[in-house]
Amino acid sequence: MIITEQKPVKEIINSLKGFHNIFLVGCGECATTCKTGGKDELTRVKELLEKEGKAVVGMCIPSAPCVAVQTNQEIRKNSLVLTKAEVILVFACGLGVQSVKDNDKSGLVVLTGCNSLFGAAMDRYGNFHEKCSLCGDCVLNLTEGICPVTLCSKGLLNGPCGGVNNGKCELDTDKDCAWILIYRELEKRNKLDALRLIWPPKDFKKSGKPRKVGAVK
Repeated sequence: MIITEQKPVKEIINSLKGFHNIFLVGCGECATTCKTGGKDELTRVKELLEKEGKAVVGMCIPSAPCVAVQTNQEIRKNSLVLTKAEVILVFACGLGVQSVKDNDKSGLVVLTGCNSLFGAAMDRYGNFHEKCSLCGDCVLNLTEGICPVTLCSKGLLNGPCGGVNNGKCELDTDKDCAWILIYRELEKRNKLDALRLIWPPKDFKKSGKPRKVGAVK
């Protein structure tokens, strides 16, 4: 899940300077869950923009705007309304924003109303936890499912730094040291010998940007 936050209202208004007619696009998945781009959020944004003298000519919420097929379908459904718009304001992650831009054949200006923060897992209480850095070279099989690249503040691959104190990270004393967590998991599995391995530096070529994966056939 991509975690987003809505940009401050003043920043959104400033980005719309010179535009009057606006079409809103939300996201039915991540941004709806984050309460940044669902139906309620778009309705509130519409009211705020109208108070600022803007006209919201329409809105849509693709289930997943990062999926081209879904974005295309919604754009086609709203093609007549979009002829009245000057700008599309998207409340989704950066992937959704760029997908809308790529699939809008009318060439409208596409702006974002959100900041994209990180990829996360959601716990049963509704909290979002950053768990994966999408590094392209996963080490979870070697660390009992705990990612040192993301959960260690320094991204260390060969055990904790010298600053760990009582199991806590020296950069954030409220946070458990990722390598202490890994150690405890390996200990439970009688796999502490794994810590004797020296891992080479990560191959960051695997996370070179932009990346592309071919369609699954």
